[in-house]
Amino acid sequence: MRFLTMIKTAENDPMGPPPPSLTVAIAELGHRATTDGTLLEQGGLLPSTSGALVTMADGRVTVAEGPFAEGQLVVAGYAMFQLRSRDEAIELARRFMAVHAAHWPGAVAACEVRRLAD
Repeated sequence: MRFLTMIKTAENDPMGPPPPSLTVAIAELGHRATTDGTLLEQGGLLPSTSGALVTMADGRVTVAEGPFAEGQLVVAGYAMFQLRSRDEAIELARRFMAVHAAHWPGAVAACEVRRLAD
């Protein structure tokens, strides 16, 4: 089963940008997952100022340029895994968030776990 995990953070976090130690710890997690064959792809996203939100409501399509709402958590990065179960995907996300807590205490983040429709 393939799972997509999406890390969500506030773009203008009052704590500032993530510390370099977090980047190193995330790279180590990625290296281990690549080595064991579970990580299929990962990447970070540029700030929402470089993006757009295309919505449809009442039969009309509208485009809103970034940045998006202040204080809103936005997707900052993603990883796609090949795993045996949903529980395994949740455990990986839990470990990923624990690394954030250890290296960036006080920051607010969320990791959404979604199975791909195969």
